[in-house]
Amino acid sequence: MATSTKISRHSLVEFAEQNFDSPIFSVNQYPLDSKLFVVENRDNYPIEDYISPGRRDFYKVFHISSGTGTLTVGLHKYEMKSNQIAFVHPDEIMSWQTTSEETGGYFCLIHPDYFEGYPHVAKLFRTYPFFLEDNAVIKLPNNVSVSINTNFSSILLEERGKNKDKKDAIIIHLQMILLEAKRAGKNISNAPVSESYSYIHNFLSLLETNFQIHHKNTVVRLKTASEFAEELHLHPNYLNNLVKAQTGKTLSNHIQERLIYEAKALLIKTNWDISTISYSLGYSNQAAFTSSFKRMERITPSSFRKNMLP
Repeated sequence: MATSTKISRHSLVEFAEQNFDSPIFSVNQYPLDSKLFVVENRDNYPIEDYISPGRRDFYKVFHISSGTGTLTVGLHKYEMKSNQIAFVHPDEIMSWQTTSEETGGYFCLIHPDYFEGYPHVAKLFRTYPFFLEDNAVIKLPNNVSVSINTNFSSILLEERGKNKDKKDAIIIHLQMILLEAKRAGKNISNAPVSESYSYIHNFLSLLETNFQIHHKNTVVRLKTASEFAEELHLHPNYLNNLVKAQTGKTLSNHIQERLIYEAKALLIKTNWDISTISYSLGYSNQAAFTSSFKRMERITPSSFRKNMLP
C-alpha cells in the first residue's frame, strides 16, 4: 500500500489576503430540480470559488489530475494539487477556491436516492472511511490517479450515452474509484481552520439546521441576524462584517435567501397548504408569507407551486 503525503493547510484569512479580492465565496444552494447524479470534466466545467451550506443533498467526489485548489470540509482545510482525490459527505459544509489556471480532472455529485436498488453501494458510501471532514483528501500514486481518471471518463461517457444499463456501468465504475482510492491512501493529519472562518462555518451550519423543516409542527426557531449572533455568542455587527467580507452578503441576506429556498422546497416537495408552510417558516399569517415571497421571487407561492409541479 502506498504511503500518503501530508496535505498542507493554511489560514483562510491569510490565503484570502494574498490571493483574492473580497468577497471570496459565492454561497450556493443546490438547485431544487438537480438531477440525482451529476458528473463533469473539470477542463470543460471549471468549478467557481464557492461555499456550499447545503446539507442533506449530495456526496461529492473531486479528482484533480492537474492544477491546484483549496478545499475546506467542515473546519478542515486542504491545499489540493494533481494526483489527489477528495470525498465530501452530504452532511458537511464545504468550500472550494481554484488557485491555478489548470483545472484537469473530474467531479461528481451523487444524491443518496441515486443508490435506490443498489443497497450494497449505498452502504459502501455510508461507511467509506474518507467521507469524514478530517480525513477527506487522499494522495494517489500516479498510476492510480490515471486509473481513477479513466474510470471518471467512462462514467461521463455512460452518463451522456443512451444505454439502458448505463446506471449499472456507472455504479461499477464508482465502486472501482472508491476501492482504488482506499487501497492507495491512508488517513491524512489535519489542522483547524482560522478562527474567522470557523465563525462563518458555524453561522452557515446553524442557518442550515434552523431551516430544515421535516414536519408540519416544526417552526423555525431563529429569524433575525441578532438571534443568530446571540446563539453563536458573537456581537451582531462583528459576525455581520465577517460574513459580508467573505461572501458579499449580510446576515439578513443569507437568512432571507435560505428561508425562501426552504419555502420553495416545501412548495415543491410537500402537499402542505400555504397556511401550514407560512406557520412553519415563522410568519404570523399566510398574507405576510405571500407578500414576502412575492417580493423576493416576483410570483406568489401558489403560482410558483403550480408552475413547478408536473
